[in-house]
Amino acid sequence: MFSALRQVFSNARYLVIASTIALVVYTLALWLPNVRLILDILFSGTVSFSEKLSFLWSLYGSIATNFTLVSATYTILISILFGMSTALITYYIKKRRTLGGSGATLSIGGLISGVFGIGCAACGTFLLTSFLTLFGAANALAFLPFGGEEFGFIGVVLLLYSVYAITNKISKGVVCSV
Repeated sequence: MFSALRQVFSNARYLVIASTIALVVYTLALWLPNVRLILDILFSGTVSFSEKLSFLWSLYGSIATNFTLVSATYTILISILFGMSTALITYYIKKRRTLGGSGATLSIGGLISGVFGIGCAACGTFLLTSFLTLFGAANALAFLPFGGEEFGFIGVVLLLYSVYAITNKISKGVVCSV
């Protein structure tokens, strides 16, 4: 597993892919709960361009204030693991030109689960609550033992397994197991 990680990430291209995807996922996790405020600031005619950029940059500090330690940890882990998984899948596709479904499926499943688990201490799981509200089931989170943070845990586990499965496929090469 570690030899496959070293093989992939010794190439700067895949480090850039992983870092970029991780930053995008992390940014979305921090900005989605504040999307209305962001849009108000960005489309305000009274706020200068530099103040808009400063405001967007300041939202990165919300990981310390709006997230619990647990939710901040799995949000960061989901970002990093999703970036790694994307880079590994890209490498695997490029090298093999064919991809078995398990790695890609788990990565997508991990991202979806992780995104539903994104939330802060004040508003809970942002996307899941919004989604469940459409069906009048927002109170369903109260019945979960961790208030919806289970989706973040599941996302981390699925992404860890995805990275493991993809690195095993990279390590084994194109050998048919009979």
